[in-house]
Amino acid sequence: MLKVLGGEAVSPPPVWMMRQAGRYLPEYREKRRQAGSFLDLCYNPDFAVEVTLQPIRRFGFDASILFSDILVVPHALGRDLHFAEGHGPQMTPISAEEIGTLGQHTDFHKHLAPVYETVTRLRHELPDETTLIGFCGAPWTVATYMIAGHGTPDQAPSRLFGFRNSAAMEQLLSKLAEVSAEYLIRQIEAGADVVQIFDSWAGVLDEACFEAWCVKPVAEIVRRVRAAHPGFPIIGFPRGAGALYAGYREKTGVTAVGLDWSVPLSQAQSLQKDGPVQGNLDPLRLVAGGRALDEGIDAILSALGTGPLVFNLGHGITPETPVSHVERMVRRVRGAR
Repeated sequence: MLKVLGGEAVSPPPVWMMRQAGRYLPEYREKRRQAGSFLDLCYNPDFAVEVTLQPIRRFGFDASILFSDILVVPHALGRDLHFAEGHGPQMTPISAEEIGTLGQHTDFHKHLAPVYETVTRLRHELPDETTLIGFCGAPWTVATYMIAGHGTPDQAPSRLFGFRNSAAMEQLLSKLAEVSAEYLIRQIEAGADVVQIFDSWAGVLDEACFEAWCVKPVAEIVRRVRAAHPGFPIIGFPRGAGALYAGYREKTGVTAVGLDWSVPLSQAQSLQKDGPVQGNLDPLRLVAGGRALDEGIDAILSALGTGPLVFNLGHGITPETPVSHVERMVRRVRGAR
């Protein structure tokens, strides 16, 4: 994977999956039950290391991604957080007036120390050839949960907040960019080989807001990380960005661009001319299996396999995915010689 992120074309391409440690695996569900809560799973290094290693043992992926959640960052800044079964993350919505005091009464890195320990232990326990990926949520995506207090279909509460309180939105995104960069730097120092920035809600914004709320904060994270670790590989994933994928790499400085499944392969080829791309199999093809899965894999390999490609899904694997379909995907990708 590091060769690909350095610009090389590798055949077969390295393969991993977003959310590869998760509910589709029976061994994960057992550890989740033992942990008691999702946050306990994230903050207990014994559990977090184990569930991160599970898909590596089972499938031998080329990369392993730290098991955690993007919302541990606002949690470490003192915001309340819990995960309700069937409803996802729940937080008390932040007001414009509270943004200026974010993190003043908490020890950010002490709160996240278990995450750094997990990274260090993973680097020691993973095979040397397996790339270890650290990550954070992009400021815009993290802010959407902080403002609404939960996930929403189109992030209308956060968009309205930004239109009505532009200075407060800029202040919040700036703070999140600052602490997210610190968070990634600590993960790198703990042993991460690559980091990824997840902007899962980039696709709901118009062009001006995309530039101000997605591109600008991510560029600031990249600048800060590279100031500490020059040339370090960073993957940016602005899911749903559509035509706005063009220029994202150049404007943010990310090494590679993660592509969602809606990106046409012709557009992906154009993006690949400027550097590595990652993606972009529809996760529901993986659920369906059979011909739908094979055709999706083959189309990506045919279009992108001769350039720098990290094979992945276009978003996270879904809980109902059969394990046998993942095995089939890995075999088919690695059969491309």
